[in-house]
Amino acid sequence: MTDAARRAIRLYDLVLENGCTLSPFVWRIKYALAHKGFDIESVPVGFTQIKTILGGRYDELPVIDDNGVIVSDSWAIAEHIERTYMDRPLLFRTCGEHVWARFFDRWMFREIVPHMFKCYALDHYNCAKPEDRAYLRESRERNYLGGHRLEEVAEGREERLPAIRKSLEPLRTMLAETRWLGGIRPNYVDFCGLSVFLWAATINTLPPLEKDDPLFDWLNRGFDLYDGIGRDHRLRPLAPGCPTARPPERLSA
Repeated sequence: MTDAARRAIRLYDLVLENGCTLSPFVWRIKYALAHKGFDIESVPVGFTQIKTILGGRYDELPVIDDNGVIVSDSWAIAEHIERTYMDRPLLFRTCGEHVWARFFDRWMFREIVPHMFKCYALDHYNCAKPEDRAYLRESRERNYLGGHRLEEVAEGREERLPAIRKSLEPLRTMLAETRWLGGIRPNYVDFCGLSVFLWAATINTLPPLEKDDPLFDWLNRGFDLYDGIGRDHRLRPLAPGCPTARPPERLSA
């Protein structure tokens, strides 16, 4: 894409104390914007800062400002940039791809993410900006952890991780048969999946995968996309002795 055709879209980005993107929903929009050929004007925001931006209209991120058009929610953003910029590379080439992405996203957030979240809720709290931690503790313990303390749900996570790894077997099976979840090239369903592992890489103090996990073929290719958009020196290993942040290999999609 020529320089004349490129322009930036402002993305309000949920970040940790070290400045790294946290939210899997923000990560997937970073991928979607890069896929569409946009530069990203990132505005880092902590949890307790969200109500101070854009007149306090929003409670969650991501939010984009597309030349004055404000859109919130990752799915609404993806659909907005797809509908508005059909001349750029597509996130969904067919209606079926859109449905598949929705199904996969709901599967991940029903069968995988809740269990991973309980393993990493305390890590999340410890990595957050200091001014966000009281809010995170109260809201996560009340809304997601049934009133249990972060420390309680972190106990025994070493014994729970094998079950989480086993629950990823449908993903391994699929990726043994296709290069990308989107088929011959990556699309939004890949971005939804990659974003969950990037979220885990921002906070974990106990890697979720084993070093020989076949998922690393897809993960490494995915993290290398778009000049290494998924590479950040602040990310943590996803498996023992397996660095997450290495120089991009510039592998082709």
